[in-house]
Amino acid sequence: MTDRPTLPSSARRRAMKAVLAGATGAAVVPATAAAPSAAARAAAPRFGRGVEGQRQADLGDGTYLNPIVPGDHPDPTILKDGADYYMTFSSFQSTPGAVIWHSRDLVNWTPITAALLKPIGTVWAMDLVKHGGRYFLYIPVLQPNRIATFVVHADHIRGPWSEPIDLGLDGCIDPGHIVGEDGRRYLFVNGFRRIGLADDGLSTVGRLEPAHTPWQYPQDWVVEMFAPEGPKLLRRGDWFYMISAVGGTSGPPTSHMVTVARARSIHGPWQDCPFNPIVRTRSADEPWWSRGHASVVEGPAGDWWMVYHGYENGFRTLGRQTLLEPIEWTADGWLRAKGGTLDRPLRKPRGGQAGPAGLALSDDFRGSRIGLQWSFFDAAPDELARARHGADGLTLRGKGSGPADCSPLTCLVGERSYEAELDFEVSGQAVGGLALFYDARGFVGLGIGEGQLRTWQYGQEQSWMRQPVNGQRHRLKVTNREHIVTFHHAAGDGPWVQHPWQMEVSGFHQNVFGGFLSLRIALIAAGQGDVRLTRFSYRGLGT
Repeated sequence: MTDRPTLPSSARRRAMKAVLAGATGAAVVPATAAAPSAAARAAAPRFGRGVEGQRQADLGDGTYLNPIVPGDHPDPTILKDGADYYMTFSSFQSTPGAVIWHSRDLVNWTPITAALLKPIGTVWAMDLVKHGGRYFLYIPVLQPNRIATFVVHADHIRGPWSEPIDLGLDGCIDPGHIVGEDGRRYLFVNGFRRIGLADDGLSTVGRLEPAHTPWQYPQDWVVEMFAPEGPKLLRRGDWFYMISAVGGTSGPPTSHMVTVARARSIHGPWQDCPFNPIVRTRSADEPWWSRGHASVVEGPAGDWWMVYHGYENGFRTLGRQTLLEPIEWTADGWLRAKGGTLDRPLRKPRGGQAGPAGLALSDDFRGSRIGLQWSFFDAAPDELARARHGADGLTLRGKGSGPADCSPLTCLVGERSYEAELDFEVSGQAVGGLALFYDARGFVGLGIGEGQLRTWQYGQEQSWMRQPVNGQRHRLKVTNREHIVTFHHAAGDGPWVQHPWQMEVSGFHQNVFGGFLSLRIALIAAGQGDVRLTRFSYRGLGT
């Protein structure tokens, strides 16, 4: 980003002085953005700790604490399939994408497969359904000149999944599948519109038409925009229910909300719930902001639950995280949320079977395929061809000149504080690196190549900070403690050297950059040559 100002000259001089003096302390430490106070954090309930110190919802005493899937897992769509539950989330520019997670108790989730192995555009809120013994995933996709809707299908949830099929449904997002009282299949989309589907679910029938006028909140509420979206439908008894969202998914903390409408026929007329919105963040003091985009599902023992997303107060950088809230059905057939502000542990769903939670991010790169924790950002159609798997690690062919254009290999994180290390080798004129990456406009990190250490900050290289380094084998370490980022580097097996510039990253989120993404760990392979990744380690730091 050549049009963004670099470090102010006075700060640049101070930082350069520290570099030339071999300082190991911070050269510049901007003030962090507002976050919960130390007293508030001390009073808050403690999360469970799972693999690598990652946050775990299950507290082991019959209760759980949100989020059930930490980190950037927005727009959840959930499927109950016998005793099993499956869930997937918007994957945006990540390839592989549409990673499907599994649970048997609604609290402990682990990823099992990716339904999209090739890039098709920016993937938004999907709908995962099972019909006639087959699994379907309806996928809205932002492409350069259109917003399209695709479908993929599989006979088994773990795949193989079909190639994407274009439904020819343009300008629509957030599809929600339902079978009407007439036995026919339909998709509902944003704006509460409806279109028919063929019996096989692989093409549309008829025209897109209005289905319902969305419920309108009071005009003096502080929200981002009206934005009626995310219709998810279910049938219970004699009623069809449409669970949806209005208010915008980011912007002010009080924006997003969950609304309900019902009808006895899929063709209407629909009536709005008298309790709307049934979920909403009402104050910026609450632990979860902009709660919305819900799906409703029956629990293992017949109770009912709602999954949706929200931003964590003070940590928008983690993206929209997946939340679970109990609901109740009223005597007259409406539903109400029972979890309050989600500021305390809640009783786990009855029945079910606890299983593994999360996924280890650490990797020795010796497998025959890229692990489910990894995805290329903004991948080209042949991106996976850059990767060569071997007994000595994963070799990535260089691309572009740095984080902005190299399609970095990224993984999502769900901790407020964490530490990660990368061991790698460079050959030719390649540059390998470790960064925290939002998108091509926003990233921080270090890179090594052609005998030089490079510093990335403010979404560009700070070339005035280049330093000579020796050898081809290197290690990099990043520590993020509640938005304050410290980097270390080492040559071969040599000692760690702290980089003199500590960085502050609280502004790397949707309200600054757009794109609905999160700040994630990125492995960089740029330039002309190869970067061989031999070890990556991760651990949550427990704050």
